[in-house]
Amino acid sequence: MPVDPAGADRLALRARRVHEAEGGGRRAFALFQAARHAGPLVWILPAHVPEMPMLRGLPAGVGERLQILRPPGEIDLLWCTEEALRAAPVSLVIAEPEKPMSLTAGRRLQLAAEAGGTTGLVLIHQGAGSNASETRWMCEPLRSPAADSTLHRWALKKNKKGTLGSWVLDWDGSSAAFHMVSETGERHESARKTP
Repeated sequence: MPVDPAGADRLALRARRVHEAEGGGRRAFALFQAARHAGPLVWILPAHVPEMPMLRGLPAGVGERLQILRPPGEIDLLWCTEEALRAAPVSLVIAEPEKPMSLTAGRRLQLAAEAGGTTGLVLIHQGAGSNASETRWMCEPLRSPAADSTLHRWALKKNKKGTLGSWVLDWDGSSAAFHMVSETGERHESARKTP
């Protein structure tokens, strides 16, 4: 099954803006976006968080372009995020704050993304989003009957510049390539019954 170009466009993050992702699959969504952005990448997470991206296990080409920053506190994390968004050569900034962001903090990040021409993705806890974000995604892994398949449901639940939607895709995390999964009852070819 080929990649659906329309589906790929629906999953793209608008440049020069800050977006949010929540849910159990938010880190997979961040890696997917990192694989689709050319250029330097910055991932910012608190110093005390034990789980961090393992560079050798990331999609092809991501580990070599990724810088990981581990500030000691929430204020430092927001400052690092703002400064990374202002850095013009950076293509994508991923940040993992632990507390809900205020409207003021969210607006500062938006202004920094505009100034740097950078895309931002903030991985938030459920319900901890900022009204300043361009989009908010609910990201959940799905159980798959195939042992070699990894399904994800990524639902766009807030979008300041477009429509909302929900997509299921098969993405194994090794590259930017993925397959859109048809909704139940939809098929690309007519079903043939055997006698």
